[in-house]
Amino acid sequence: MTRRALRVAEPVLLVAAILAAWEFLPGALDVKSYLLPTFSDVLSAGWTARSGLTDYLWITSREVLLGFLLAAAGGLVLAVLIYGSGFLRRTLYPLLVVLQGLPKVALAPLFVIWFGYGLGSKVLMAFLFALFPVAISTLGGLAGTPAHLEEHFRALRASRWATFAQLRVPYALPAVIDGCKVAMPLAVIGAIVGEFVGADEGLGMLIQSAASSNRTDLVFACLLLVTALSFVLYGVIELLGRLVWWRGRAAA
Repeated sequence: MTRRALRVAEPVLLVAAILAAWEFLPGALDVKSYLLPTFSDVLSAGWTARSGLTDYLWITSREVLLGFLLAAAGGLVLAVLIYGSGFLRRTLYPLLVVLQGLPKVALAPLFVIWFGYGLGSKVLMAFLFALFPVAISTLGGLAGTPAHLEEHFRALRASRWATFAQLRVPYALPAVIDGCKVAMPLAVIGAIVGEFVGADEGLGMLIQSAASSNRTDLVFACLLLVTALSFVLYGVIELLGRLVWWRGRAAA
């Protein structure tokens, strides 16, 4: 219990220290409020704009979740196809790596032109940011099945499908969860980038609008909300991972 309490207390104390420094250092160092507002000013700005922030938070959350779900499904399918086909490993996998190296931020204006200012362009940005980690982690998980267990399944004359479903998939689950943990915050970044480039609603749009009006306090309030959104969604993936981790162990 003491060890568990320390595990919780240490990050809480660190965050409390950071917030305390944020509250008192700007005044102590005579930093202008339009450059760095205090934490209480940020909370006040967020409370004043709470109605709009709530609406925009829901809009951004919807973009993130849709983009992430598409990326998770697409990454799993891609990984299975690439793993199961030598032709796709030689062709599609290098293409996937090349596409990952493209500056996706530069693609955002094109998506706005092609798909407009609505939901589609933001979901696609979240999808692109999140796709690669899921696909690569799943591939690593599928390829990481212990050789001696594969030999055991072959000795039992198990079919290729039975080996895949009963051995490779359970062993790959922890890697899939790890990929999703990486992908979820990236999906948040992708949605915000899409809103920066072209949107009439969402937290990214509000950050742009507040920055252009020198409302630094509101910008920080939006950033705190985006951070909280990433943290909560990451926590959901973490909980799901704890629910399914035993599937990988069961195959051992």
